[in-house]
Amino acid sequence: MTQNLYIDINVLQTVPSSNINRDDNGAPKTALYGGVTRSRVSSQSWKYAMRKGFETDNIENGIRTKKVVEELSKDLAAVDESLDDKSATQKAVAVLKKFGIKFETEKGNKNKSSALLMVSHGQIKKFAKYVTAHDILKQKNITSKTKKEIEKVLSGDRTLDLALFGRMVADDAELNVEGAAQVAHAISTHEVVPEFDYFTATDDLSKKSESGAAMLGTIEYNSATLYRYANLNVKELSENLGTTNTVEAAKDFIKVFISTMPTGKQHTFANKTVPNYVMINVRTDTPVNLITAFETPVSADNGYVAKSIEALETEYDETQQFVDAPLLTVVLAERKYNSIIENRVDKLSELLSQVTDVVSKAVQDEDHND
Repeated sequence: MTQNLYIDINVLQTVPSSNINRDDNGAPKTALYGGVTRSRVSSQSWKYAMRKGFETDNIENGIRTKKVVEELSKDLAAVDESLDDKSATQKAVAVLKKFGIKFETEKGNKNKSSALLMVSHGQIKKFAKYVTAHDILKQKNITSKTKKEIEKVLSGDRTLDLALFGRMVADDAELNVEGAAQVAHAISTHEVVPEFDYFTATDDLSKKSESGAAMLGTIEYNSATLYRYANLNVKELSENLGTTNTVEAAKDFIKVFISTMPTGKQHTFANKTVPNYVMINVRTDTPVNLITAFETPVSADNGYVAKSIEALETEYDETQQFVDAPLLTVVLAERKYNSIIENRVDKLSELLSQVTDVVSKAVQDEDHND
C-alpha cells in the first residue's frame, strides 16, 4: 500500500469518581493544560487496557517480557531433543547475547534481559528453528547475511498489538518495529479539583466495649469528562501485517480503543462507563489531534459533555482551513446530545462498517493498481 491513509479517533467520555491511573503517590494523574489542572490518563495505561481488550476478543497478543530466555529455551529443546533444560537455557542466553541482547547482572536475575522485549510466540518458534539449523554459536561473528535473515524471521508472525504499538530494541535498532498507532494521553476537557475519600473499617469480631476503627485511610479521586484521541496509520499497519489483514485489524483497533478503560481502583469506584461521543475522521494528508478545542477549559454548571461536544466540533470545523477534507467523517453519540456533523450513526457497528468500507476500498484500489 503506497497511499497514506490515517484514521483519527476522537472520544468524549465522562468518568465519575475514580482513580483509574495513579501516580507514584497513589493520586490520579494530572496535567497542566491551558493554565489549569486537568485529569489525565496515560497512553501507556490505555494501551495496556487495549491489549487486555484484544485478549477478551480472542485476538492473540505478543509477549512483552524480560523472560524471553524461558520461552526461547522451551522452543530450542523442542527443536533439538538432545538439549535438557539446563543446556537449552544456556544456549538461549548465548544466542541472544550473540545478537547483542544485554542481560541483568543482579544475582538471581542473570537470565533476564535488561529491557522488556516484545515478540510473538510464532517469532520465537521460528527463531529457535533458525538458530538450531544454522548453528549460530559456531559463527565467530554474525554476518550481515545472517542478520538480514534473522530480521526476516522476526518480521513475520506479528501480532496485532506488536503491529500497532511497535517494538523498540535499544540493543539492536535493526529489530525495531515502527508502530502503526499513536495513542494520546487522555485529559479532561475542564479543570479538576482533587477530592479525598476518608474511609474506615471495623473489626467484625470486636466487642461492643471496644471503640474505634480497626483501619482507616484516605484515597484521592476525581471525576471528569475526558477527551481521548488516537490515530492509525493504515499504510504502516499494512506494511506490518500485510494487506490481507489490514481492514480487520483496523476495525479491531477502533472497536477496542472505544470500548476499553484502565481498571485502576475499579473495584473501589465501579467507574466503568461507555463513551458519550465518538467522531472518526479518515484522512489522506495528516492525522489531527483536536485537543486544542479544550485549551480554554470548558466551564459549565449542568454537565460538561454538551459543551465539550460543541467545542470539539467547532475546532474540527476550524481545522479544515489547514488540512484537506477527510474522506469520511462519522459521529456516534448519545441521542440526547446535538451534533452539527451530518453523518451521524446510531450504533457502533454502523460506525465500524462505514470506516472499514473506506479502508477496504483504499486497500483494494492499491492492490488493483499494483
